Amino acid sequence: MSGNIQLLNDTLAQAKSENRAALIAYLPAGFPTVDGGIEAIRAVFDGGADVVEVGLPHSDPVLDGPVIQTADDIALRGGVRIADVMRTVREAHEATGKPVLVMTYWNPIDRYGIARFTAELAEAGGAGCILPDLPVQESAVWREHAEKHGLATVFVVAPSSKDARLGEITAAGSGFVYAASLMGVTGTRESVGAQAQDLVRRTRATTGLPVCVGLGVSSAEQAAEVAGFADGVIVGSAFVKRLLDAEDRPAGIAAVRALAGELAAGVRKR
Repeated sequence: MSGNIQLLNDTLAQAKSENRAALIAYLPAGFPTVDGGIEAIRAVFDGGADVVEVGLPHSDPVLDGPVIQTADDIALRGGVRIADVMRTVREAHEATGKPVLVMTYWNPIDRYGIARFTAELAEAGGAGCILPDLPVQESAVWREHAEKHGLATVFVVAPSSKDARLGEITAAGSGFVYAASLMGVTGTRESVGAQAQDLVRRTRATTGLPVCVGLGVSSAEQAAEVAGFADGVIVGSAFVKRLLDAEDRPAGIAAVRALAGELAAGVRKR
């Protein structure tokens, strides 16, 4: 069975045709529970997200700040497994018809098996994977399996990436390029900054892929700012924080749906 890279490509192209940036949300699988996580993703889509990244919880999430680390810890203590991640992708996609990716560090895939992981993700209706710590020069086997199964391979670029390195990364990727807006870990910030705009400009010089910006966006105003120069706005910690701060599950679901609505309005004010 083929994955949904084409659905991802079409969704990003549709946003561009509407003269706006796409809204890409991140939520970890298994948080606050597997069922609760699926419900939260459906709510985020209902609120206006175009794409969702499902995080595969990891015990050493080097890119993630304290908010997502807390959620990952809750999911891991709840016993989340890769099978639960696949179920989350399947049910979120089936319920909405929208593109769902997995964001994961390399170690869990390496242990699980590349062929098995890609086949199961495609069968679940996944659109691809974001792989923040897989070096491009070591990615050939992954990319071969991902391409065979119709899955996007999204790599992360950072402000520290030299132009030649950007070219190597974007040439190997598909779906879109994840531009980390600043050096550091995930989390909400007061300002996303000029670094991100410069990184998008330099990245676009190397590729025709959409360039989507993450790390730090938490409000409609910031989403509008980033949408002014990027093809997509990626928001994670702000959604997770709404769930963490909620007094109960219904309140958390309502909160992430509302935030998605605010951010969806923001990306339309570019």
